[in-house]
Amino acid sequence: MSLSSLVIGLLTIALVLNCLLLILLVLIQLPKKEAGLGMAFGGSAADALFGAGSGTVISRWTKYGTVSFLVLSLVLSVMRNHEARAVGRNIAAELERQGRAGAAPAAPLVVTNPASLPALPAVPGTNPSAAPSPATPAPAPATPAPAPSPGP
Repeated sequence: MSLSSLVIGLLTIALVLNCLLLILLVLIQLPKKEAGLGMAFGGSAADALFGAGSGTVISRWTKYGTVSFLVLSLVLSVMRNHEARAVGRNIAAELERQGRAGAAPAAPLVVTNPASLPALPAVPGTNPSAAPSPATPAPAPATPAPAPSPGP
């Protein structure tokens, strides 16, 4: 595990916590004209808990949370892209190194006389002579099934 993977993991956890905080802050904000989602989830409870003038403090926290969400998202995007490119470069270098090590590819095997090949061993518990050949179709049923009679 590299240092960049650890940092990406920690920043991802911070981003998830930031999202949860933003959800909470948006829900407890005082709505304008006392309507909206804040009132649906107990806007008057927020007045009692944080005071009547708390809308400005919560609005300020929401702005800070939104800016940190944007910054964390952009930093994570750049770091993840950088890490993916580094992994791609490592894979390409390893493939090139392996290509140089085995420069002469093996010649394809050409069988001129199939009868000279050894026979494959039989699978235990099976009878190879009793197995149906794939070219033989299954026999059709002699009589079709009777149609159900309609009920009374």
